[in-house]
Amino acid sequence: MKRFGLRFATEDMRMTATAILAQAEAADFSYVVTPNVDHLERLRRQPGLRPLYQEAWLCLFDSRCLARLLGLFGRATPPVVTGADLTADLLPRLAGMRVAVIGMADADFAALRLRYPAILFHRHAPPMGLLTNLAAQEDVLAFLRQLQPQVSFFAVGSPVQEILAHRLWREGGGSGVGLCIGTALAFAAGTARRAPLWMRRAGLEWLHRLIREPRRLARRYLLAGPRLLLALGLAEIRSGHRAREGG
Repeated sequence: MKRFGLRFATEDMRMTATAILAQAEAADFSYVVTPNVDHLERLRRQPGLRPLYQEAWLCLFDSRCLARLLGLFGRATPPVVTGADLTADLLPRLAGMRVAVIGMADADFAALRLRYPAILFHRHAPPMGLLTNLAAQEDVLAFLRQLQPQVSFFAVGSPVQEILAHRLWREGGGSGVGLCIGTALAFAAGTARRAPLWMRRAGLEWLHRLIREPRRLARRYLLAGPRLLLALGLAEIRSGHRAREGG
């Protein structure tokens, strides 16, 4: 289903997880992206980043807020499959598999290994400033090419995690499937706390994060967020009107 200039997968979370497990055995690398509102706004401002998402094997819709907004205007949306939910669903099913983790703090990774001892984790922790440090990016790619994992979690933030996954796919030498999931592994490890389930289902996870980190997130969610949601929603609605008029 095409929305916001991207083609989103139409499978629900369980079907998506099953497809990923099958893809993990592939000899050639492919990757999954989970764009949310922040990602979509970045793509609006920096269209040169669009190929990172357009050329992904799976592009998953990670915004309940945006889904609700489009629904108010009668626009269908793909199933919402968040990176955090997908990661939580996948991890118990990766026992015995070779899994790469790119990023994570030491304490978070230690907690993750304790929680999932049957997974064969291998971690590479790149330095700060990875977005502009091409030598450090090469180190990440070399690590993955040597390890040949079945599943790779890119947990270094957007857009650098998508850049790394796209480079490995384009330049070759990788294996299995990569997931660009941001902080999802910290939630899975229990070192970061997600919103209660009722807030997630209501599309209020942003409010939970704002309450926990008001200094860092107030501007994003209270000022930029509403303007951004409205701009993206209106742009998509106008796009739908043009498509109907053209058809």
